[in-house]
Amino acid sequence: MSKAARDVAINKFREDPDCKVFLMSMKAGGVALNLTVASHVFMMEPCWNPAVERQAHDTIHRIGQYKPIRVVKFIIENTVEERILKLLFEATVNAHGGIGNWTAEDREFLFTT
Repeated sequence: MSKAARDVAINKFREDPDCKVFLMSMKAGGVALNLTVASHVFMMEPCWNPAVERQAHDTIHRIGQYKPIRVVKFIIENTVEERILKLLFEATVNAHGGIGNWTAEDREFLFTT
């Protein structure tokens, strides 16, 4: 889809009350996009990069959003997608847990020159 066609589709979703659904891939829709007219995100594809996934659902979670937001991930059991989700969860827990356990000396050693 060209940038012009993308802009037309986005404007239609934002301005046309009859346009209730906007479909996009995470990579196409997750960057520099404000869709605060929406309040639900349905994730149909997992992503190896949690930051990309967060950025995709943050398109509706921005300043100006006054409605409750709901993000739903569709994952089928015993699939590659389920394994990706588990790996992402473990990586996120490890990253947050590891950083959270650092001492002031650890942080100073790592982040000073």
